[in-house]
Amino acid sequence: MSRLWSRFGLRVLSVGLLIAGVAGGAYLGKDRETQQTGVEAAAWTQADIAEQQMMKEHMRRQAVLLAEKRAAEQQAAAKAAAAAKAAAERAKRAEEEASRKRREANEANEKPPSFGPIPSSCSEYSGNRAIGCALLLEAGFKLDQMPCLDKLWTKESGWNHKASNDSTGAYGIPQALPGSKMSAYGDDWRTNPATQIKWGLNYIKNRYDTPCGAWQNFLDEGWY
Repeated sequence: MSRLWSRFGLRVLSVGLLIAGVAGGAYLGKDRETQQTGVEAAAWTQADIAEQQMMKEHMRRQAVLLAEKRAAEQQAAAKAAAAAKAAAERAKRAEEEASRKRREANEANEKPPSFGPIPSSCSEYSGNRAIGCALLLEAGFKLDQMPCLDKLWTKESGWNHKASNDSTGAYGIPQALPGSKMSAYGDDWRTNPATQIKWGLNYIKNRYDTPCGAWQNFLDEGWY
């Protein structure tokens, strides 16, 4: 009887241990499953964070590239505009220069109007100087003023009624500045030496009294 109970007790104990082992294994399996799920969730979270950082970095780089592209385009547009402006200015200057040369060529082909008889007292002079001598006497100056006038306007223009100073704008025999001042004596002030001389003599008379006074100022100051 005691052996029977001993065997029965051992069987009960074995079954109990087996049940406990199965229960414990089930618990451990469930715990491992829970841990695995947590690990996987953490991994997905880290992956999302990394992906978001990559997207942010990509967007930042794209923004930098776009800004650089726009800056380059603006710089290129500014250079193109500056080049176009410079080209337009060069073209304008070239056209103005060509126009000036055409005008001067036309004027060079124009003969100055004929001048009346030259007094015998001015016979030692010729060309524009002879006209200057005649107009000097006509303006009321004495003949002894002609050598001073000759020296003065020889220095200024060489008695060339088309002499032009590009740097100052002075023009003609008396180098009027600007030349358009001489229009008070005629619209032909560009081509008519008599018109220029009349203006020049009036200028000298009002400012220096005589051609010799103007010549002396030229010697003292370098201008009149």
